[in-house]
Amino acid sequence: MNVFFPAGKHFLQTFTLCIAILCILAVSTLSFAQTAKSKKPLVVFVTGDHEYSGEETLPIIAAELERTYGMRTKVLKANPDHNSEKNIPGLEILKEADLAVFYLRWRQLPKDQLAFIEDYLKTGKPVMGFRTTTHAFNFPKGHESEKWNAFGEFALNSPPGWGGKAAHTHYGHKSSTDVTVIPEQAKNPILTGVDPSFHVRSWLYRVLPDYPTKGSTWLLMGKSVDPDKSAIENPVAWTGTNSFGGKVFMTTMGHPEDFRIESFQRLVINAIHWELGKKVPKSWKGKLDIQVPYREAK
Repeated sequence: MNVFFPAGKHFLQTFTLCIAILCILAVSTLSFAQTAKSKKPLVVFVTGDHEYSGEETLPIIAAELERTYGMRTKVLKANPDHNSEKNIPGLEILKEADLAVFYLRWRQLPKDQLAFIEDYLKTGKPVMGFRTTTHAFNFPKGHESEKWNAFGEFALNSPPGWGGKAAHTHYGHKSSTDVTVIPEQAKNPILTGVDPSFHVRSWLYRVLPDYPTKGSTWLLMGKSVDPDKSAIENPVAWTGTNSFGGKVFMTTMGHPEDFRIESFQRLVINAIHWELGKKVPKSWKGKLDIQVPYREAK
């Protein structure tokens, strides 16, 4: 027994050392994986509109960001369906977000859900918005959350809600819009690969004369085609800094048929990179197949 004891002891020590090394390697590998994951920016899409199928178009954009551009994404949707104005589950993920993208229309979210959005805005992180997000919320006059009706203004440099003193309106559902790059912005990285002019199905939103807010940079101008009233040209995409110090990209385009257009797809992908402080990709992986129908608002 005395002869074999030292050898047994040595084996036990060696075995223990090997286990310890394996544990260290496992922890290091896990830590490396977690670090690599954390370096991928998280883009959170918050959707809920009655009309434009944002909860269907934006997941396709999200999938492309993950597949091609090394990002993490999360798409939140109104529940139980797009017409549900008072519930968007999962907003707590905004605590981890590097970019929040909103496609909302006339929501009336509860205070606890609004708090997650407010906390995000207060961080000064970037914000992106599509079309009806100019009138994302619609609380009745005197409601404790009425201030949120001006979300478009304080978060996205757009008119503070629909109609009102801002005269925020459009030129008829049967009209569409010719879009052109504003010449002074032709070399703006967000417009990389975007055609100098293209046509979208979105009927033009009027935001002038007071919006976008002072200091915003207009990128694209829209001209109404077959308007139902006297129309003026209006900016349809701009950047800026919001009242919380966060970078802004806002577009009043966003009809589901707009997402079929390659220039619009590039605009969106480019803007997301710009918002995150990443270099806008010069190479383009090709047009995405986005076939989402428009639906009439309730």
